[in-house]
Amino acid sequence: MTVQLKEGVLDPEAETTREALERLGFELEALRAADRFEIDLEAADSEAAYDRAEEMAERLLANPTIHDYEVSIEDQ
Repeated sequence: MTVQLKEGVLDPEAETTREALERLGFELEALRAADRFEIDLEAADSEAAYDRAEEMAERLLANPTIHDYEVSIEDQ
C-alpha cells in the first residue's frame, strides 16, 4: 500500500528533498514523498485481502482529507 499527500497539499519533506537533489545537479520537474506499507495477512481470496487492506488505510494509515492511497495485492 502506498500513501501520499494529495495534489495541492504542502509536502515539506518532498520539497526539502527536491531542493537537495537540485543542489546536487539533478533537474526535477516535481517530487512527491510517499509511505509504503507492506502488509502480510491471510485472507480467503484477493478480494478479501484488498478489502481488509483498504479498511486499514481508511481507519489508520491514511487521512482521507489529505492523503491518497493505493492498495495492491500480490498472491503468494
